[in-house]
Amino acid sequence: MTAVIDQPIVRTEARSRAHEIWRIVRLHCVNPAIFFGVPWIILGSAWAIMMIIGLIITGAGGPADDMQEGMRYSWAVLSPQWYLVVVGVQAIGLTFSFALGFGATRRDFWLGTAIMFGIVSLLNAIAIATLVQIEKATDGWGVGIAMFDSLWYGQQGWLTDFYTTLALQLLVLFIGASVTTVYMRWRIRGMMIVLFSAIALLLAFIAIATFSGSWPALFEWFGSIGIIGVFSIVLALAVVCAVGGYLVIRRATPR
Repeated sequence: MTAVIDQPIVRTEARSRAHEIWRIVRLHCVNPAIFFGVPWIILGSAWAIMMIIGLIITGAGGPADDMQEGMRYSWAVLSPQWYLVVVGVQAIGLTFSFALGFGATRRDFWLGTAIMFGIVSLLNAIAIATLVQIEKATDGWGVGIAMFDSLWYGQQGWLTDFYTTLALQLLVLFIGASVTTVYMRWRIRGMMIVLFSAIALLLAFIAIATFSGSWPALFEWFGSIGIIGVFSIVLALAVVCAVGGYLVIRRATPR
């Protein structure tokens, strides 16, 4: 009897189980304000500022059409994107060591984090695409502003706005996450190598396009593929960052 009791329990189930991955998603949701609260506070603040400006201009009898046209280039609708890069950084930097300490594998952690990014991007894309349509239907919230109906938004319908927002949000989240994996793997030296390599590649691309006179053809190509084509490239870059981050985090050492 004693020999049976003293035998160690051996785990034979697969390590990357669905509930283990979902546990990582729930770990990220411990402080939901990071993913859902602060970005919408930023966006709501931008909307409030635009509304106040609109009320001031219309109240003073200013040209409403000129105001609306000018606001379409304000980039206010993209104000949360810069913060989402920080969210991607925090999602890895603040939870990776903790998750591994509780027995999660690196694969489980990265898949759970990717699912969380997908949920955040999906919900934000639905909300922003819907707000674009509401703004258009109410003629700029009754004031004539263009907060959401700006840049490329509002040109090709709800599905296009949804797709472009989803692709952009996934990209900024995975950029922040993948850069953090580089830091966790190689620390400052790795970050400097990545930074200077990216700058060198960008400068090389600019030089080649300039000296070869390829800018007109490049702009024409972007125009030919349209908004969906451009943001399909954005989505592909997000996938590259996601795969690259996973390959790096497999060797990352939590500290």
